[in-house]
Amino acid sequence: MENYDVIVIGAGAAGMMCAIEAGRRGRSVLVIDHAKAPGEKIRISGGGRCNFTNTRTEPKNFLSANPKFAISALRRYRPTDFIALVDRHHIAWHEKTLGQLFCDDSARQIVAMLLEEMEAVGAQLRLETSVTAIDRTPEGFRLIAGGRTVTCTSLVLASGGKSIPKMGATGFAYEVAAKYGVPVVETRPALVPLTFDVSLLERLRTLAGVAVDARVSSGKTRFEEAMLFTHRGVSGPAILQISSYWREGGEIEIDMAPGTDVFELLREARRTSGKQAVATVLSRILPKSLANHIAVTGGAVGNIADANDALLRRLAGSVSAWRVKPVGSEGYRTAEVTLGGVDTDALDSRTMAVKAVPGLYFIGEAVDVTGWLGGYNFQWAWASGWCCGQAV
Repeated sequence: MENYDVIVIGAGAAGMMCAIEAGRRGRSVLVIDHAKAPGEKIRISGGGRCNFTNTRTEPKNFLSANPKFAISALRRYRPTDFIALVDRHHIAWHEKTLGQLFCDDSARQIVAMLLEEMEAVGAQLRLETSVTAIDRTPEGFRLIAGGRTVTCTSLVLASGGKSIPKMGATGFAYEVAAKYGVPVVETRPALVPLTFDVSLLERLRTLAGVAVDARVSSGKTRFEEAMLFTHRGVSGPAILQISSYWREGGEIEIDMAPGTDVFELLREARRTSGKQAVATVLSRILPKSLANHIAVTGGAVGNIADANDALLRRLAGSVSAWRVKPVGSEGYRTAEVTLGGVDTDALDSRTMAVKAVPGLYFIGEAVDVTGWLGGYNFQWAWASGWCCGQAV
C-alpha cells in the first residue's frame, strides 16, 4: 500500500497547480489522471496557444450561485502571480484584446512548465490510471487506482466538469460529491454555440460562415464581440459569452451594427444615393451576403429611393435588434466549460475544503464558479488550485 499526504485526482490546470503548491510545502503528493497526457484542455486552448489568464480578472467575470465565493481565491492569487511564473520559465507571451494573454509559441509550454514545477517539488504523476473506489478511513481516504491501493490524508477532486467529453471529461467529481453528501448545483454546457430550429436554419443557410461584429444580449447581460453564422445556428465569442446566461425558451437580441444608427444611415442614403439598392447601402456596414439577406427577407428589393420610413425602420430593426429564440446549444461536445458544479455553500472559500467532510477538497471547473471567455477560467483554476495547495 502506498501512502501520501495528498492525492489529487485530475492532472489539469487546477490539479497541477495544487500539486505544485502542496509539494512546495513539503507534502508528499500523487496526481492521478485517466488520460494519456496531462493538461489536455491547456494544450488545445486558445487555438493551441493557451489564453492562460486575463489581466482584467475580477469577481464580476464569474457566474456562481454565490457570486462572492470566488473573491478570496482571486484576490490571493492574481493574474500577475501566474504571469511571474510564466516569465520565470522564459515563456514569451502577448496580449490580444480585453486583457487576454496568450503564449507566443505553444500551449504545450504551459503544460511543460507545470510538469517541471511538479517534478521540482517531488509531486508524482500517474497517467492512464482510473480511480475505481474511494473510501474514508480514520486517517483520511483509501483509493483503488489502476488496481493499486493508495491512501492519503487529503483528497483533492480536480477532475473538471463534463465539457468536451472527447478529451476525457466526465462527471466523476459530481459522483464523488454525491457519495459524500456534498450538494451540486445543476450543471449545463457553457461558452457554447447556440442552435436554431430547422426552418430558421433553412432561411439562413446562405449565411453559414459569415462573421460580423455584434452586440448580443440576454436580459440585462450583453457582450460585444464577433459573431459567426454556422450550419447549426450561431457561434463566435459574443455568442459563447451570452450562452452562459441564456436559458431554453428565452430569446437573445443581436445588434449587428453596434454604435450605428441604421435608420438614419438608410434615410441619409435615400436622400443622397436614391438609385442605390438597399442591399448596397446595407453592405457599407455589413458583409455583402448578410446585407443582401436582410434586404431580400425584408422585402426591400428595389432602389432605396422607393423605400418609405416604415420599411427603413423594419430593416434597421433587423440589423440592430434581431430577436431570435435558439432551440438549444451544441452541448458538452463543444462547450468550453461546465456551468454549475459543486455547491460553494459546502466549501470553505479560502481552502476549497468541504466543510462537512474533513480532508476532502474540490477545485477548478468542478466547483460552481464559471468564468467568461478569455482566460478567466484558467485564472480560476490557478487561484483555486493555489489556495487548496496552501491548505492540504
